Amino acid sequence: MDIKKIVITGGPCAGKTTGMSWIQTHLSRLGYTVLFIPETATELISGGVCPWTCGTNLDYQKCQVRLQLTKEEIFEQAAATMGKDKILIVCDRGFMDNKAYMTEEEFAEAAASVGLDTVSARDRYDAVFHLVTAASGAEEFYSSENNAARYETAEQARALDDRLIAAWTGHPYLRIIDNSVSFDEKMKKLINEIISFLGEPDRIEIEKKYLIEMPDLAELTKNHACRKIDIVQTYLARTEDLTRRVRQRGENGNYVCTETIKRRISPTRRLETERIMSTMPWAFCLRRVRARWVQSPSV
Repeated sequence: MDIKKIVITGGPCAGKTTGMSWIQTHLSRLGYTVLFIPETATELISGGVCPWTCGTNLDYQKCQVRLQLTKEEIFEQAAATMGKDKILIVCDRGFMDNKAYMTEEEFAEAAASVGLDTVSARDRYDAVFHLVTAASGAEEFYSSENNAARYETAEQARALDDRLIAAWTGHPYLRIIDNSVSFDEKMKKLINEIISFLGEPDRIEIEKKYLIEMPDLAELTKNHACRKIDIVQTYLARTEDLTRRVRQRGENGNYVCTETIKRRISPTRRLETERIMSTMPWAFCLRRVRARWVQSPSV
């Protein structure tokens, strides 16, 4: 079974609801069983559980992250019983979205309340797709009429959009879909990015390498849209046609490990598969350590 879990996020009035419909239609045609996890904040606020009805915002956020993780675990458990070859779990917002509504200290406490830290909370998803709010680049279409839980002005929506991108920055597969095209083209870009991530029809790896000048690290440190990521790559003994590695990726002593297997299918093409591992195996033959700066991408 191939089970992938992705996040569809974005600022207010960004097109998430329509995007979900497009995902269902197009990914089903590719043979995927698509499961959708509803947005937790909308469920709670619509039911009367809100930051302004709970004791404090932190009290509310702790309730939200616990329910969110419970829902994800239930969907993952159910997916494992379905016996389908390809399953795509789509989260309407993910754990890191909550960070946009909290201080760093509040987020750390909320994450710790469910046994997570920034890295494990962020990298528990295979990919993240951010749809930019209509308030940034498509202002004439910004509205709160289609969501009773939405209350932001256009200016507040843009600020929230920036905070959401900053919260997810550092994820190994973050894609940002802006409003530089029509809404239908925006949805097509979303679907194409998801299909590209899934490697349909084949997970063919195509890499390009560039030589760049050394960036100003002091400026990167001050940029809220950049995050320094530590990477340890451990390579196992390889054959002529197969390479296997484990990548430990994270920051501040917290890491998530991913196993990557690359199979050569021609002199210029390799088939690549990846899976997130629960623990880091250390008895390997070669280790390479490097630091990497990750900036929020733009699609």
